Amino acid sequence: MENLKSGRGIQVVVPGPEHTFTLDEEALEELLLRDDVKDRSVVVVSVAGAFRKGKSFLLDFFLRYMHNKYNLHGSGDDWLGSEDEPLTGFSWRGGSERNTTGLLFWSQPFKATLDNGEKVVVYLMDTQGTFDSETTVKETATVFALSTMLSSVEIYNLSQNIQEDDLQQLQLFTDYGRLAQETSEGAPFQRLLMLIRDWSFPYDHPYGAVGGQQLLEKRLKVHEGQHPELQTLRVQIMSCFEELACFLMPHPGLKVSSDPKFKGNLADISEEFKLCLKQLVPMLLAPENLIVKKIDGHKLKSRDLLLYFKSYINIFNGPTLPEPKTILEATAEANNLSAMAEAKEVYETLMEEVAGGAKSYLQPSRLEEEHHRARDKALHSFRSKKKMGGVAFENLYADRLVKELEEQYEQYKLRNEDKNLFGQVGTMVILLMLALGMYMVGTVAGVLGIESLQALAKTAAMVFLILMAVCIYSRVTGKMRDFTMQLDHLAGYVMDKVGLLGGWRTAATILSYSGVKNKQS
Repeated sequence: MENLKSGRGIQVVVPGPEHTFTLDEEALEELLLRDDVKDRSVVVVSVAGAFRKGKSFLLDFFLRYMHNKYNLHGSGDDWLGSEDEPLTGFSWRGGSERNTTGLLFWSQPFKATLDNGEKVVVYLMDTQGTFDSETTVKETATVFALSTMLSSVEIYNLSQNIQEDDLQQLQLFTDYGRLAQETSEGAPFQRLLMLIRDWSFPYDHPYGAVGGQQLLEKRLKVHEGQHPELQTLRVQIMSCFEELACFLMPHPGLKVSSDPKFKGNLADISEEFKLCLKQLVPMLLAPENLIVKKIDGHKLKSRDLLLYFKSYINIFNGPTLPEPKTILEATAEANNLSAMAEAKEVYETLMEEVAGGAKSYLQPSRLEEEHHRARDKALHSFRSKKKMGGVAFENLYADRLVKELEEQYEQYKLRNEDKNLFGQVGTMVILLMLALGMYMVGTVAGVLGIESLQALAKTAAMVFLILMAVCIYSRVTGKMRDFTMQLDHLAGYVMDKVGLLGGWRTAATILSYSGVKNKQS
């Protein structure tokens, strides 16, 4: 498919020195903050599991379906492509050495519409294979944790069967889930699909979703005589995910696993494997089956995902694996930051309506009133969002929000002052008129021989000239703004008393608005 050639896997979590990981924030921002997707609810489909078990190979079939269904608006029936077409997309190859490192996102987000009309964006995520000779236990847990915490659909890629140690790998999430459920309702994760590759016992359980569900129920069954630790693990796994499923896949064929020249051509893949692909992929990616990522019942937008990436990468890069309580705190932090970002948008939208770039100058008192109104609405937006961490945590971020809004208000005040043509020119004109007036009074007083009045008037004229010089200095350098604003108020008071303020302000507003328009042109 030609469209696949224009995309690529972007490594957003990169292995670093001393078995740590770093986040490529620039690459992630470029992907998640695109104007056409940043405000859409997000669907993240991730594949995780042991290395050399065909994760990237499987994801490339997902890409074929996504391009056909969403980019090309096809029927979806012929998404597998032609028999002689090589498999492209995420990098994959045969052999015994690992290929994928870190976490990768496909560079082209897929825009979709759910059955209820909601606009979403779908991301496909590939992960570094675990349990190879170069990966520590901490790295393995980190990759698996990031994949599970950030996805709405986690595909747990397993080989041949569900073993007890496969279930033990979920222990960190069950402990986290138990803590999360103490302060919130519902399961903390959405869908977990255990994908069993190279299933060799179709006579016990048939290939596909039905056989997989039979096997899953058997492996997760709690029964008498079972060790309490194993019982607890199974109960917690079932409570942590809104949906648990299993799918049994046959072996793709000897040519796939043994031919070094295999390029992913359908002609070289077994018919049973292709039939199972046609069942599995739409089951996960058809519009009616897409699952939006949620945290504490709140749907994440594409831009929110960036906040969670940052919070999680920080705690997982410590010297040891974080405790479930620490993961919960990081989730609560990102959760509150997301609510803050939405509240700030509310504030900016309201303030731009009255004091944006193309708006005319506002009286300082009116601007302050609008600030209070916008700030209160932003705080209401923040408070009304469902958040994790409790009241104390919420209050901490509410205080931080108010501080940041006050800082934004200061910027609006400066921008508003810059639009004040009366403040920029009128004050200096008034001061000059007052200086000339005092000079004339002094001259008349001199002619009349009133020396005391003459001296007082000349002193006043000198003071007004000095104030005008200070005003010019402030306009040029940007210093002494508070003092200059007091001069503006004094000038406005004088103009108001002589009845000229209304006409001057009208003319100033027209000129100011015209100046903004000219700059925009």
